[in-house]
Amino acid sequence: MKICLFGGTFDPPHIGHLLIAQTICEVESFDKIMFIPAYEPPHKIFTSPIDHRLNMLKIAIANNPNFELCDVEIKRKGISYSIDTINHIKEQYTLERPELFYLMGSDSLGDFHTWKNAEKILNVCQVIVAVRPGFKPSGIQPWVLKKVQFANIPKFEISSTTIRERWTQDKTIRYMVPLDVWQYINEHKLFQTNM
Repeated sequence: MKICLFGGTFDPPHIGHLLIAQTICEVESFDKIMFIPAYEPPHKIFTSPIDHRLNMLKIAIANNPNFELCDVEIKRKGISYSIDTINHIKEQYTLERPELFYLMGSDSLGDFHTWKNAEKILNVCQVIVAVRPGFKPSGIQPWVLKKVQFANIPKFEISSTTIRERWTQDKTIRYMVPLDVWQYINEHKLFQTNM
């Protein structure tokens, strides 16, 4: 079995997340992409409540047989460290390094060296980086660059931050998130107090 873990706040999950996950799934022939919403991300100050982020993610990945929701960080509670999740999935599925991948955006790669047990993450799984527009590898630690794999996939200029800002400015986010997620955000007025 070949599994790719895709962690994040998913606040909200957007078309960019889904397109990257689907493309990487096809390119790398993964059996599944596991979307793992962080309970309490260590590098973000504010996120929407976990129940809303979880509901939006369920809606976003519904009906895709290659996508699966993994709530291990929610059940664990506390600060969500990727190494803990990677170790948990590795043991649960008895995976070796060639079978276990971790997908991240290039925006996260800049501070990856500060992550808990960053070197161990690179040793227990293959980190795949989806390059975001404007990314320059010059600021990345050499020991990190040596071990990551850059994904050859289209670049999408969509971010959860932009979506939240547009929503609070009463601008449409209609084509940036799946329709059902857009309706969920509107129904719950999710980002009114975030900004």
